[in-house]
Amino acid sequence: MSSDETDGGREGSIAHRVPDLGALELLLAVARLGSLGSAARELGITQPAASSRIRSMERQLGVALVDRSPRGSRLTDAGALVTDWARRVVEAAAAFDAGAQALRHRRDSRLRVAASMTIAEYLLPGWLLALRSQRPDTAVSLLAGNSTTVAEQLLSDEADLGFVEGLSVPPGLDSTVIAHDHLIVVTAPTHPWARRRRPVPATELASTPLILREKGSGTRQVLDAALGGLARPLIELSSTTAVKASAVSGAGPAVLSELAVGEELSTRRLVRIPVEGLTLARDLRAVWPTGHRPTGPARELLSLTRA
Repeated sequence: MSSDETDGGREGSIAHRVPDLGALELLLAVARLGSLGSAARELGITQPAASSRIRSMERQLGVALVDRSPRGSRLTDAGALVTDWARRVVEAAAAFDAGAQALRHRRDSRLRVAASMTIAEYLLPGWLLALRSQRPDTAVSLLAGNSTTVAEQLLSDEADLGFVEGLSVPPGLDSTVIAHDHLIVVTAPTHPWARRRRPVPATELASTPLILREKGSGTRQVLDAALGGLARPLIELSSTTAVKASAVSGAGPAVLSELAVGEELSTRRLVRIPVEGLTLARDLRAVWPTGHRPTGPARELLSLTRA
C-alpha cells in the first residue's frame, strides 16, 4: 500500500483519530476543577477509569495532556490547547443534541392516524384514551375513511399510522394483525328474513340488493370475495353508522361487523340472520409505509392495540 493510500485512509477515518465526547468532557472537567479525582466524581466514574481514559486520549493524540502530582492535576501546554478545541466540540455536540431533542419533541407533539370506519368508530376511541393517559401533550388527529383512503394517506405522508380491515395489505405498506373480526348479516325485526326458520342460502344473499358500504371499504371487499360477486346495492353509504341506521329503519338487510351491532342486537333493534355455508372472518391490521416502522407516539399507540 502506498503512503498516499495510507494517508488517504487516515483522512477518511476521523472518528478513529478524534477522542470521543466522554473523554473530551473529562478533560474539560479536569481543567475546570484542577483535579482528576474531582472530575471523575462529577462525571460519575471512578478515578482509575478517569486516569485510564486520559492516558488513552494521550496515546491517541500522541501528546501529554495532564501533569499529575499530589497537589492535583495540571494541564500541559498541549493540554490547554486541546482543551480549547475540546470546548468547541462539546458545545457543538450540545447544540446538536438540543436540535435532535427539538426534532423529537416536534415529532412527539402530534400523531396523525388514518383508520377504516369500523376500527375508527369502535376500537380507536379506547386506544386513544389510553394513549392520552401516557402522552397528554400529544395532539392526535384522526381521519376515518375506507381502506383505500387509509393507504393513500400513509403513502402521501399525511398519516403516521393506519388501520385497515380488508382482505389484503395495500401495496407499499407493511402491517401487523392487531385483532380479528366477523361480519354478520342483520336486518330489522320486521324484515321477512327475521321470520325465517332456516338460514338464508349464500346464493340468495349474493342476489339480494343490500345496504352496503362504498367500493374500497374493507367490509365490501370481504363480502364480495366470499360471495363471488354482489347484486346491485340497495343503498350505498360511506360509513358503518349510516349503514346500521338504515338497517334499523327497515330499509333492508346489511352486512356489518359484530363490533358495530352489539347494542342493537341486545335491544332487538336488529336481528342476526344466519347464512348457510358462509363465514365472513377478517383480520384487522395496523399499517405503515414499507420500511418505516412506527416511532414515538405511533409506536406507543401500536403497542396499546395489543394490550
